[in-house]
Amino acid sequence: MGLKKTSSDPLSPAQRSALMAKVRSTGNRSTEIAVAAILRAARIRGWRRQPKNIAGRPDFYFPSARLALFVDGCFWHGCPRCQRNTPSARREFWVNKINNNRRRDEKIRRTLRWQGYRVFRVWEHSVSQERWVLRLQAALSKGPEVD
Repeated sequence: MGLKKTSSDPLSPAQRSALMAKVRSTGNRSTEIAVAAILRAARIRGWRRQPKNIAGRPDFYFPSARLALFVDGCFWHGCPRCQRNTPSARREFWVNKINNNRRRDEKIRRTLRWQGYRVFRVWEHSVSQERWVLRLQAALSKGPEVD
């Protein structure tokens, strides 16, 4: 599969690929910061950010309730509601990437449930809505039992 060099890119396809391979994700920072602010405003306490010892490194973890909270970006995790446009360049790559992300999310969910954790997901488009906060408060008030 040969990549074509465009006149607007001064790097060759191999150089561009090597450069992009060095880019590492730092998380969905703006969305996570917004969620952290909402949790603080709602006085929801007792959470940790991205604990390394929990499968999938949830964005927020509530140890006392054994609840893992993931904040999923609509594009990267294939939100069924938003159905963000797949880029036309390298379309097959992006479709595979998003499908693999969804499979990985499901595998992590099953693993965590099997280990006795509860999994709570919030879509990026829902962060500004109050409903997820109310659902989270209800889930946290149940305690650590698995639902």
